Amino acid sequence: MSLDQLVGQTTTLSVARKAAFGYFLTDGNEDVLLHINQANQELEEGDQVEVFLYVDSEGRTSASTTIPEIAVGRYAWVKVTDSNPKIGVFLNIGLPKDILLGIDDLPTHKSVWPQTGDLVYITLKLSRNYLLYAKLATDPIIESISVKATREHFNKNVQGHIYRTAKVGSWIYTIEGFKGFIHESQRQQEPRLGQKVEGRIIDIKEDGSINVSLLARKEESQDQDAERIYEYLVSRNGAMPFSDKSMPEEIQERFGLSKGAFKRALGKLMKDGKVYQEGSWTYVKKD
Repeated sequence: MSLDQLVGQTTTLSVARKAAFGYFLTDGNEDVLLHINQANQELEEGDQVEVFLYVDSEGRTSASTTIPEIAVGRYAWVKVTDSNPKIGVFLNIGLPKDILLGIDDLPTHKSVWPQTGDLVYITLKLSRNYLLYAKLATDPIIESISVKATREHFNKNVQGHIYRTAKVGSWIYTIEGFKGFIHESQRQQEPRLGQKVEGRIIDIKEDGSINVSLLARKEESQDQDAERIYEYLVSRNGAMPFSDKSMPEEIQERFGLSKGAFKRALGKLMKDGKVYQEGSWTYVKKD
């Protein structure tokens, strides 16, 4: 097997000769450069050294004594470093050159592409011309590293990263190792691939996977809705032409709330002594 075919993997090579800028390593048939910046120790001719083979910015097969957590056929969570809308996103695996996760492996809508700092679970793949690319983990791969949730986890808060996204919902892998699904009705907006999100477990399936909601719990949601309504009131000098008698369509258009949620939030504001109603108007209560 040629050294080009070993790109994306770890191998042991011998130091053939030293140079001012590094070491030339050999497998007995081919040489490859270990640049001095990629060597973590002084080496002598004849030394055996374990290296990771990658393709440098000039397109040449090169070696590094930095062994990434990831390799061809081995998966890991890696961080997004940059994005190019024409070709895809770039990932840092610990080498001088970032790895491309190509546009064909990313969601159709660029609004849910990973952003800098997001984490994606990938492996490496080698193209026909021996270039390294990233490949997203599939459901079976996520399943193989997941653990089963039990009934005691029901209604618990969880955090995790989105590993797959679609219009119908998003798939999450949590810090605890649970594999989960977030239905589109359980999120206010579609999270990005690789985004870290926090939600709560609303169902545990027979196979131990979970359903997650990213929506606030009712009491939290009520507080947030009340705060939004109050801020709107203040922005209108303490008066608004909305009350618990307003039409559902008007409430939805102005606040994005159902009439039931609006009434609960308004009721909280009145109970807290912050507002009062007169006719079809609501006013901020003055001290």
